[in-house]
Amino acid sequence: MIIEARAYARAAIVGNPSDGYNGKTISLIVKNFGAHILLYQTPELVIEPQPQDINQFKNIYQLQDQINLTGYHGGAPLLKAAIKKFVEYCQHEKIKLENKNFTIRYNSSIPRQIGLAGSSAIVIATLRGLMQFYRVQIPQEILPNLALAVETEELGINAGLQDRVIQTYEGCVYMNFDKQIIAEKKHGLYEPLDPDLLPNLYIAYKTELGKVSGKVLNDIKTRYDKGDPHVIDTLNRIASLADAGKKALLERDYTTLHQLMNENFDQRCQIMKISDSNMELVNTARQCGASATFTGSGGSVIGIYQNDDMLNKLVAEMRKVNARVIKPTIV
Repeated sequence: MIIEARAYARAAIVGNPSDGYNGKTISLIVKNFGAHILLYQTPELVIEPQPQDINQFKNIYQLQDQINLTGYHGGAPLLKAAIKKFVEYCQHEKIKLENKNFTIRYNSSIPRQIGLAGSSAIVIATLRGLMQFYRVQIPQEILPNLALAVETEELGINAGLQDRVIQTYEGCVYMNFDKQIIAEKKHGLYEPLDPDLLPNLYIAYKTELGKVSGKVLNDIKTRYDKGDPHVIDTLNRIASLADAGKKALLERDYTTLHQLMNENFDQRCQIMKISDSNMELVNTARQCGASATFTGSGGSVIGIYQNDDMLNKLVAEMRKVNARVIKPTIV
């Protein structure tokens, strides 16, 4: 039996990056891009390497390019870590796994390092494949916790729950990561929102390399952990935008949502250094009349456009700065 599992890219609308700091966010799934896992029973457990996992290069420049793109880890460490965490979860829950092995392979169409959650998509897809293969049910609200632990505990990657929640639930979701809620429930408060409430949205992303998100966010975490009042206050303000954004969505008040998305990015600028390349993306979108905020950690933006004329202008102007524009597929 061949098992296939998928997980898709995601884009945050408001609240990002407060999810890693007991904040609140609204995110949506982006089915234009996804990670795909194929798994089938074999005598031994085999993780099939993809090109980014192979340690053989034409020359030193190809090695340099590969590390710039994927870091020192391709996708294979994500699969290994996901399998390990899956086994530990089953042991903790006293779930006995069938005595059988598998071969697993992965591929992903999610552009790397532009803030569309490519790594977590591979992890979620892997966990879904393992759940099918071993016929194990992991509660929907718990799966994001397990996926996050794969990256934070096993691989030392700085990350938050937001990506894993939306990739588990899909659609559009309001999330509250309040410390007390998580302490009581062992997970956040996740409220699906009707995707039909969403306005006209575009995503624009640079076609060249972005930055590894874990590195981008590490400085904020260090300052947050030290109790930097400016960082804490700013993150709290960003989190509050998710509540205002939820109200605006439910009332279809897209003028207010437009302003909130812009403020989300502007607040982020108060505590993060934004590269010239990323500022170019945001400024280009706003000059066209669209709103613009990061989908994740940088390299791509999401915003509201009013009509087809504005969308066409966005496409033309973004092309001038080597950026591609898409309309996110959510359902």
